[in-house]
Amino acid sequence: MPERIPAPPAADLRFLGWDALWEEAAEPYRIQGLGFGRIVVERRESYVLTAAGGDRDAEVSGRFLFEAEAPADFPKVGDWVALTDYPREAKAVIHAVLPRRTRLSRHAAGKRTEEQILAANIDTIFLVQGLDFDFNVRRLERQMVMARESGAEPVVLLNKADLCSDAEARLAEAREAIPGSEVLAVTALASSGLDALRAFLRPARTHLLIGSSGVGKSTLINALVGCDLLATAPVRADDSKGRHTTTRRELVVLPGGALLIDTPGVREFGLWEADEAVGDVFADIDALALECRFTDCAHVREDGCSVLAAVASGALPAGRLESYRKLRKELAFRESKLKEKPGSDKKEWTKAIHKSMKTFRKLDPKTRFRD
Repeated sequence: MPERIPAPPAADLRFLGWDALWEEAAEPYRIQGLGFGRIVVERRESYVLTAAGGDRDAEVSGRFLFEAEAPADFPKVGDWVALTDYPREAKAVIHAVLPRRTRLSRHAAGKRTEEQILAANIDTIFLVQGLDFDFNVRRLERQMVMARESGAEPVVLLNKADLCSDAEARLAEAREAIPGSEVLAVTALASSGLDALRAFLRPARTHLLIGSSGVGKSTLINALVGCDLLATAPVRADDSKGRHTTTRRELVVLPGGALLIDTPGVREFGLWEADEAVGDVFADIDALALECRFTDCAHVREDGCSVLAAVASGALPAGRLESYRKLRKELAFRESKLKEKPGSDKKEWTKAIHKSMKTFRKLDPKTRFRD
């Protein structure tokens, strides 16, 4: 992979979004003599962060490791951290994560009931789908719920518009599924539609691209940067499935000063805490539900159900109602699992991370920061 574009070597961190609110949040750590930086690359057991003067390889302190209760407590790309800086060695030790303003989370893949934070302190999330074989309204609704729950501003990017004979119909379909959100059609390889995208890219603000493998996230970043910064690969011709050319989350600085986080392709968009966001994205269904005969109506087969009546009349797509039910059921199941075995996941996590870090610290200090 080509080298990342480093942040400007400034005496302050305003280029990376540092402002008066972060200054206030940092005060308890500043009086301890600690410095500050932002996580720009997340590796398996180490990080790259940008502090005053440039990039640093970094790891968490032993105390941080001991006190962490879950994976979500550890630094993620986009986090601001309090640190001890060793500029001569271009290294740092992380002591604390400053409180996150926003965070994009999902239910971690696998059987454990655990939050996985994909990135933190994001201002805008670009939900990317391809207009070849990747476009899926039901997945877009799910992605939008995740984005709304994060606290960031969601924008939909429909890439590969040149490969779709009816792009306008797809745009209309997306706008109907997520009313009130911006939907843009772009073609990254031909640099078409990028001016509309650039209008959302503001200096010192953090933006994130998320979508399945093969939708063209890395190609979009390369087009915006103006060079082949990130590796890309062709998708399969028969179904447009992509390979994971992006293997880590990474924050890059675009020309003009906007910050953009690239992420590996996401196969599973499992919801974490998203009750309010489901109600937001499916406000039309919640409004209809107020007219149902029964206050606990499940909108399945009850008499006097206004939601089912809307489906029957064609006012509400049946697929949209099915998506709503599925997401509500998923959240209810997650809640039941959290109540079922309190603390069990924490014990498993503690064992795993201590075993991992024990192996990590046995490595030669000259090599253990390598990818």
